[in-house]
Parts: sequence; structure tokens; C-alpha cells
Amino acid sequence: MTWDISGNYVAGCSCAIVCGCAVDAKPRDPQGKEGCLGVGVFHVAEGRLDEVDLSGVDFALYNEFPSNLTSGDWKVGIVVDEGASDEQAEAIDTIVSGRAGGPFGDLSQFFGEYLGVERAEVSLSDGETPRLTVGGRSDIEFTPLRGPDGTPTTVKNALFGFSPEFTLGTAKGRSEAFGLSFDSTYGEIGDFSFASEQAEGAATGR
Repeated sequence: MTWDISGNYVAGCSCAIVCGCAVDAKPRDPQGKEGCLGVGVFHVAEGRLDEVDLSGVDFALYNEFPSNLTSGDWKVGIVVDEGASDEQAEAIDTIVSGRAGGPFGDLSQFFGEYLGVERAEVSLSDGETPRLTVGGRSDIEFTPLRGPDGTPTTVKNALFGFSPEFTLGTAKGRSEAFGLSFDSTYGEIGDFSFASEQAEGAATGR
């Protein structure tokens, strides 16, 4: 199988700011409880799996990381937008589950439980107030953190990241899917590009 997907994403999780997952630190919420519960919505601007066109598909990726990422035992599930075809939903499931290889295949070694795929309305807005929504499950709004010059704070070259450079922020909202419930505190946005033949040094996913 050959595949590639690229576009942009908005994500939120239960971690206190800043989430430690990017550097393989033990994640903790604002109350000091260990673990990271999160959701990211991805808009595929361009993509394919073999002959299946994935351009325009939106999907949500849910996670539970009980400790630092390389400790494994992750729970991962996805929700594919109901406007996608069954063939497109199956292709996204094949990619994210790791069955098609590439960076998600590499990450699947850390999966303790793959929770499968569900369908619902999934949307992402990336204007002045970035926001992700997954019908009946998640509604999270992102606000960027800013440095002394007023520009957004970013992270580059993280050990684990959806993007080679992403913007840090706060995320406000509630999420409940696959039995994973949390109030979001930390958030991030960025552009992503993944492929079965990933370039050396590219982001490996988080």
C-alpha cells in the first residue's frame, strides 16, 4: 500500500500547559493526575490510499496516553466525518491503525488498544478562533499563547509531533468519546504531512 495525507489540524487535551507528550515526558493534568486524554481533528486537503482519493476528508483522532509515550499502552480511536464515503472511511482507518505502514505503522507498536472507527459530523475551523467539533462528542476552542512580540508561541522539531512546527495554546471545551472523557486545557494547531514513504527527519506523529 502507498498513501499520503496532508492538511491542517486542531487538537486539545487534558494536560496542563504545556503538554509533555511532545518530549516524551510524563503528561499531567492541572490537578497533577498522570496521563493525557486528547482529540485532534484533521482536515485532509490532499491525500490518497492507493487509488482512493482522500482529499477533503475530515477525521478526529482520540487518544489516551497513560504515561510518557514510549511507555506504550495507548488507547486510540477515530471518528470519520459522515460526509466521507465508506471507502474513504475504511482508508483512513487503515492508515491511522498502522495497517498501511509508514509513520502510523511505526507508532502502532505503542498501541495497547485500537478502539476502531466511528462516523459522525466532524469539522474544523481555522480562522481567528480555531475550533474543532465532533457531533455529540467534542467541542473545543483554541486560543494561541503569544510571546513578548505578540506572535504565537511555536515548537519546532519535537520528538513526537503531528507537525515539524506547531503553535501552542490553551483549549477550552469538553470531549467524550470511546469512553474517554475530559475537559480540555492545552491545545495546538499546525499543518501536517504524512506518507507511507516518510522523509527522514519528518514528524513521526504524537
